[in-house]
Amino acid sequence: MSMVTPFRRIFPIFTVVLFFLWVCFPLTAPAKEFKTEYKLQVTVGPNFYWGQGAAKFSELVKEKTGGRIIVKPYYGSSLLQGAQLKSAQLVAKGVIDCAFESTINISSVIPECNVFSLPFFVNTYENLDKIEQGRTGQAVFDAMRKKQLMPLAWGENGFRQITNDKIAIRRPKDLSGMKVRVVGSPIFIDIFRQLGADPVNMNWGDAISAFQQGVVDAQENPAAVLTAVQIWQYHRYVTFWNYMADPLIFYWNKPEWDKFPKDIQQAILEAAREAGQLEKAMSRAGLDGETSINILKNEFHHVMENPNPVALLQQNKMTVTMLSGEEQAAFAEATRKVYEKWEQEIEKNLVDMARKDMAGE
Repeated sequence: MSMVTPFRRIFPIFTVVLFFLWVCFPLTAPAKEFKTEYKLQVTVGPNFYWGQGAAKFSELVKEKTGGRIIVKPYYGSSLLQGAQLKSAQLVAKGVIDCAFESTINISSVIPECNVFSLPFFVNTYENLDKIEQGRTGQAVFDAMRKKQLMPLAWGENGFRQITNDKIAIRRPKDLSGMKVRVVGSPIFIDIFRQLGADPVNMNWGDAISAFQQGVVDAQENPAAVLTAVQIWQYHRYVTFWNYMADPLIFYWNKPEWDKFPKDIQQAILEAAREAGQLEKAMSRAGLDGETSINILKNEFHHVMENPNPVALLQQNKMTVTMLSGEEQAAFAEATRKVYEKWEQEIEKNLVDMARKDMAGE
């Protein structure tokens, strides 16, 4: 008997079975499983605009990745046990997955970030935007990639202002002998020493006690921080002098980032850019005319609880001093030696690049 006919009868059944097995039990490798949760380092608490930007990023990542990626913010540098200057090192090593961090806090690892801290160099929001979106911002991001940090988007803590309980600061000599609480970055120490002040590096908890005891006279922070910490409880005077910028950056551990498929990377990038734009507008609200107020209203349907930080400080009995161009120039001249020193530390080519970005060249 020929075997052809039985084989022809069995072949279709055999094919169907193989197809069924292929669909139900594919031979290809299973899709990569992501971690249950990714830890996000945040220096401040959730009530700050900076912290709210981190929360928005977490929310948007979950939404845009369909829940495949979950980012959990850890506020108050809790992952660092308060050592906020170590975030870049720990993210680069993969100990922490990602961060929403100040350029000041990562400057020890990415010295290019000190371009924003040059005294009285950037000064305006327009200049800051030109630097971030220009060749300088790209150079900063390139430097981060070389150190195993994947930059995602810009945020903003704001221009740093100075408060104290002694005098309305208008001239460099007003700072003579004044004890000023500063961040532990060397450029801060240099600036205030050059102005004749006594800079003291301490965490915020210790600073509050020092203010109350009269051990420390002054501190410097952006308006968004001043209102969040209710600085009027400790100080009567605030001077808006925009002496340095304090941008924020969302960034991720680069080796971990490179493992993500393109669609996940794109979703996280979009989340970071959107959260950064929202946070930046919140930090600038009331300080750049109606520009950021309108961005919040029209693009995010967000209404600020305190849309005018200057008015809020005044309502709480603080004397607000806005420096004139001439007064600001006097401070710039007084800190010229610090500028020239750090111009070389950062690399003059990068500073020249920033200068050209601001000039639109």
